Amino acid sequence: MKPGDLITTAFRLTDTQQSALRRLGITTVRELLFHFPFRYEVGGGEASIAGLASGAEATIIGTLEKLETKKSWERKIPVSEGIIKDATGKIKVRWFNQPYIAKMYQNGTTVKAVGKVSGSAGKEYLANPELERVSPTDIGLFASQKPPHSREMNRNQPLREGASASSNSSAKIFAMYPESRGVTSLWFRHALERVLGSGILDGLKDPLPPEMLKQYNLPTLKTALVWIHTPHTTKDAEAARKRFAFEEVFLIQLGCAKDKAAQTHEKSFVVDAPEEAVDEYIKEAFPFEATRTQKRAVDAILADMRSGSLMSRLLEGDVGSGKTAVAATAAYAAVRTRPQGQNFGTLQVAYMAPTEILAKQHFESFIKYFEQFPINIGLITGSGCYKFPSKVRRDQPTNISRTQLLKWVANGEIPVLIGTHALIQKAVQFKHLALVIIDEQHRFGKSQRRALVKKQLQLPHLLSMTATPIPRTLALTIYGDLDLTLLDEMPPGRKRVITEIVKPGARGEAYQKIRREIKSGRQVYVICPRIEEPDPEKAFALQAKSVKEEAKRLKIEVFPEYEIGILHSKMKPKEKDEVMARFAAHETNILVATSVVEVGVNVENATVIFIEGAERFGLSQLHQLRGRVVRSTHQAYCYVCPETRGEKTLARLNALTKAKNGFELAEMDLEQRGPGTLAGSKQWGISDIGMEALKNLKLVEAARSEAQKIIEHDVELKKHPLLQAAVAERTSEHHFE
Repeated sequence: MKPGDLITTAFRLTDTQQSALRRLGITTVRELLFHFPFRYEVGGGEASIAGLASGAEATIIGTLEKLETKKSWERKIPVSEGIIKDATGKIKVRWFNQPYIAKMYQNGTTVKAVGKVSGSAGKEYLANPELERVSPTDIGLFASQKPPHSREMNRNQPLREGASASSNSSAKIFAMYPESRGVTSLWFRHALERVLGSGILDGLKDPLPPEMLKQYNLPTLKTALVWIHTPHTTKDAEAARKRFAFEEVFLIQLGCAKDKAAQTHEKSFVVDAPEEAVDEYIKEAFPFEATRTQKRAVDAILADMRSGSLMSRLLEGDVGSGKTAVAATAAYAAVRTRPQGQNFGTLQVAYMAPTEILAKQHFESFIKYFEQFPINIGLITGSGCYKFPSKVRRDQPTNISRTQLLKWVANGEIPVLIGTHALIQKAVQFKHLALVIIDEQHRFGKSQRRALVKKQLQLPHLLSMTATPIPRTLALTIYGDLDLTLLDEMPPGRKRVITEIVKPGARGEAYQKIRREIKSGRQVYVICPRIEEPDPEKAFALQAKSVKEEAKRLKIEVFPEYEIGILHSKMKPKEKDEVMARFAAHETNILVATSVVEVGVNVENATVIFIEGAERFGLSQLHQLRGRVVRSTHQAYCYVCPETRGEKTLARLNALTKAKNGFELAEMDLEQRGPGTLAGSKQWGISDIGMEALKNLKLVEAARSEAQKIIEHDVELKKHPLLQAAVAERTSEHHFE
């Protein structure tokens, strides 16, 4: 058996199993070997139903029966109820305010239930237990017996070829894997035992240098693979996970350090606008006095661009901290600079936004920022093109043809072009593109910049901006090739949002507070997780509020006297524009929307946001949504209304009420989340093991330090061919460029 062998040739698989493995991204033996467990079960920790006592925390493995949804007699709240049964007896299970639970599990489903035994003697029940499906074939493994075909090993002894790390002690450790319908954790354990026993590990070369393994007390690749799949003790598993976490962060840091070293030799445009002109611009154009952190950010950006070396900088700041004003100042410096060797014309700026709504909003913002210093500003999106100022009305933009706009951009007549991804279409050609500003675009590497400049020899400077709260360790890892600048001050007069969790029964009180705000002239966002009501047959999502139905309910039952609009991603761009225009003009009092308003929608008069199904959004997303109402000096309010009342849900939402800013919230979010829930691979290109490592600042800093040491003496990694191959493989997998 070899790492590159197809999984279909190494194992006899049914069509269902082949499909399941493809869904998990497993097509080769190597990919199977690196499909790591997300947690471990220790056999012998489960309780028998017959021995349960009221008040005890219990873990039960059994089958569910008679699941149904009822209304509680006293409080009239929905309750899911049923029975869990094992070989020794049965006990009731109840979930309060979680009616969809009864629809999620069929009778006879085998589960592991963890919860507190409540109720009086003879009337005990398991209250709000956490459920996890368990394969019936796995149940026997939790008994005090050896896993099939295991061999013993001593953690302190050298690893024998194909050895499997198990033990004859009573408490066995079983790896639990990310599954898909057709392949269970039991299947993975058997398959990996066969792979580990084939001698395949002898052919794998460890990319980490031996001296590094010794310095940080990390197991070799061969040992770590055995320990992560078949650990002898929990310390085995922890040591293996630490090794793979370190390796992943180290490889990312190597790639970043390599890119950063290459950038120091890359030349860009010298942007040398007169300092007094920039100072005057800040005084005239800023809608408020610049904060200290804004001034520091502007100084750092201008110093980078004056040097002529390629700038790659990330500007990170909370919603409302003034990032756009800093970006406008950088743009002003560029358009006040002549192209080299010319005494006419200006350098150019491209500003890319993730959505049409945001692109149009930035177009309007830049018109305001440059009204005292008139320059031509263009807007290009999938639905149309605009130019400011109009030849007819100098204070208004005008709609123009795409052909005309592209002609003016190509000959340099339009110094600032704002748009969506339409900016990187082949037809868009710049004459002197000196600065690219990216809003909420987490990765925008040199290849994308080259796509913007086409045949231009000099690369433009990059200013990337984000309001997404990013933990420090993640920023150090993912953005290791960028210089980081934080805006951690708010403009004068901005008040902290008052955030409240709306408890069951307190919805009416929250509505009264909202009504008072509307009467005082303010406006409101109501956020729902869905656009339309789900199919009744798909009961898992039955309780998720939808934009369309909630707007109707609010109009009929709660706010009949006010105008209510709706906004969601399935609407056409023109419809979205009309809805936002009415809301911005205060023709609409309440806007019911999905999270489409999460990024950049800016209506200063909106001071209240009410978020339905709040537990369905990540903390960073909730923080972004809350930022929609921090656009003025009026007091802002955020009401989060969860559908479930579990301890984990309340802990997460309480963090939202306590955190002073987005940076603090990001750290709390990272600390609270467990393995398997970070969605790191999807959002950041980091596995869950790598995301776990980000909770450990020392590990991240150690990996960063080691990477920098190597790159300092070997930029191309020619002396480290295994590391060179590993970095290249990772870069191609995750498209970091």
